[in-house]
Amino acid sequence: MLVLSRQRDETIMIGDDIEITVVDIRGDKVRLGITAPTRIAVHRKEVYEAIKAENHRASQITGTDFSQLPSPGPMKRPRTAGSIPSARINPAPNGQIRPGQNQPPHSSQQHPPFPDAKSA
Repeated sequence: MLVLSRQRDETIMIGDDIEITVVDIRGDKVRLGITAPTRIAVHRKEVYEAIKAENHRASQITGTDFSQLPSPGPMKRPRTAGSIPSARINPAPNGQIRPGQNQPPHSSQQHPPFPDAKSA
């Protein structure tokens, strides 16, 4: 094992693609920043070990042994273009939009002019 000493904001290079920077040191904790290509997975060791164990368990499941798989939960019908609910616009009798309702796509009301830069 190579042991290096680094101070805050100092970097270690691994090959040409991986940089490890000491971001912060607080007591007995060191925060590291890691820059690596997306093709290289970077995990804490305990997460890496859990992924490895789960992959091993998954490789042991036979073609018909689905009892070990987690339940996917209730099935939802996929939405199609025709099943997306449209916004309802319910104007008040005077044509004004009631508070809390969607604005109509084409309002016939005139918008006030933008304020002058001098008056702002």
